[in-house]
Amino acid sequence: RALCGIAEFDRVIGGGVVPSSATLIGGDPGIGKSTVLLQVAEGLAREDRKVLYVSGEESEAQVKLRASRLGVSAQGIYLMSETSVERVIAVASELSPFAVIVDSIQTMFTSDLPGAPGAVGQVRECAGRLVFYGKKAGVSVFLVGHVTKEGTIAGPRVLEHLVDTVLYFEGEKGHPFRILKAVKNRFGSTNEIGVFEMRATGLAEVADPSGLFLSERFGETSGTIVFPAVEGTRPLLVEVQALASQSYLAMPRRTTLGADTNRVVLLCAILEKKAGLSLYNQDIFVNVAGGIRIDETAADLPLLCAVAGSYKDLVIPPGTAAFGEVGLGGEVRAVPMAESRLNEAAKLG
Repeated sequence: RALCGIAEFDRVIGGGVVPSSATLIGGDPGIGKSTVLLQVAEGLAREDRKVLYVSGEESEAQVKLRASRLGVSAQGIYLMSETSVERVIAVASELSPFAVIVDSIQTMFTSDLPGAPGAVGQVRECAGRLVFYGKKAGVSVFLVGHVTKEGTIAGPRVLEHLVDTVLYFEGEKGHPFRILKAVKNRFGSTNEIGVFEMRATGLAEVADPSGLFLSERFGETSGTIVFPAVEGTRPLLVEVQALASQSYLAMPRRTTLGADTNRVVLLCAILEKKAGLSLYNQDIFVNVAGGIRIDETAADLPLLCAVAGSYKDLVIPPGTAAFGEVGLGGEVRAVPMAESRLNEAAKLG
């Protein structure tokens, strides 16, 4: 494996770039896909390796301008503005690089097929040729993929089957944090995440995401509590916030950001039935601070505590953290990796 020098990226892909592997990275427009791959290219090129960066969306001058802004060293990085897959493979075969980065696969086309770049047949054929070239020549291939409005990678589903690793770059608008997740990985776990912060100089690694997510926490407020989440094998402290207010609607609202709405509705029903809280006339708003999304059942207890705390206007002590699955009978059940969660919570007090 070849380390790219970005610890968060190396962790997600399984400990480094595997030679002749194919990686597909998707994410919303402007989320930072091109930025992180330009930084990955610099990291790989540091060890006297050649990296071919192919841009089908920007001119060479535009990519160079972005690289200068990010402070990326051009040594070892070969830049090419091209949309013909035949031309890309021909240049790569002549150069024999360690890695080829194609930004993006939807801009590539082959003259052997009819249709414009981005058409299903064109995307499938171009991706197939690039992956085949990488396997045959021992070259690692990185493909940037556009996403649909639903958040899935645009193009045929076979695109995800062709590659070895599928990464998603996620982040909420208005938040500087970015989460890198693997949804498929033949060479490592799909449970790891990498946390980045978008800055003027590019994406910076966040070595202590728990401290960062809790750095702006305001202590004396009702309806907030710390939840030790686990992403893969990594514990992560996040702040869960809830607001219960009098509703004047026929059907009170249940609005969530970063949590499962159906789960919150279920927990509100448990609070009504088992704790006697009259939430039927309350609008409930739930937010996970920092733009993080939590889907594990271990978030049940902190969600329940936050909603109850806001309804009763009770301040949960700032040094309190909660995790646990809540059953329909109101019982709290054990969840995996309890010791790791406790250690992370203790580390930040």
